[in-house]
Amino acid sequence: MDQLNIEETVLQARNVHKTYGTKGNTQHVLKGIDLRVTRGEFVGIMGPSGSGKTTLLNVLATIDHQTDGTILIDDEDISKLSNSALSAFRRNKLGFIFQDYNLLDTLTVKENILLPISLSKMSKKKAESEFTALADVFDIKVLAHKYPHELSGGQKQRTAAGRALIHQPSIMFADEPTGALDSKSASSLLDVLEKVNQQRGVTVVMVTHDPVASSYCSRVVFLRDGKIYSELYRGDKTRHAFFNEILDVQAVLGGDHVDRI
Repeated sequence: MDQLNIEETVLQARNVHKTYGTKGNTQHVLKGIDLRVTRGEFVGIMGPSGSGKTTLLNVLATIDHQTDGTILIDDEDISKLSNSALSAFRRNKLGFIFQDYNLLDTLTVKENILLPISLSKMSKKKAESEFTALADVFDIKVLAHKYPHELSGGQKQRTAAGRALIHQPSIMFADEPTGALDSKSASSLLDVLEKVNQQRGVTVVMVTHDPVASSYCSRVVFLRDGKIYSELYRGDKTRHAFFNEILDVQAVLGGDHVDRI
């Protein structure tokens, strides 16, 4: 049973701390986080402003380094990797979606999506096949030869999501991916993320302040003052019912008001 659990775990954080500043002027942002993410989960991370949710995502995603504690991704202790090894690990194992898209303006949609595998050993045939599959999933096939300035916000974010998945990462991190989108574009993106999570088994860890976005997740982790406050599992609940449970916890924690659906 223990071996099975090890095989199913894609990310493990153990007693993770993050402190900023120097002696006499420090800010202890993460205060002993323990978190396990299993392969194929869609995990949302929520919490009021200052709770540490973005900092947690950054240290889990290797964008920042924890001050103390251990983070394992695919059983690899990322704190023990050299800078070059960490860059290769990030390139091969991780995918990222950010609120501001981070697309290269001089590249087309297709070129942006294929960029992460430009240094990989993936064959051209497989790359084309994977691009076609993702372009179909994200409904951007007709946009393949357009440039970012010709796209809507929703189209840009779906392109960014395709780029995050083209190299078939072990885990995809999303930082407020719907934050710059209107409600229709946000729903479209979330529908597709839920689809790739369920049908392709993509593991997703998403930070969001939006309970609507979190209602698409299979589990939501709530932070408060740098610690895990509680967790909710969707299970067989409808998205509507899960949304209302999320709102109840958010009301206790404090946060943006959102009408119930």
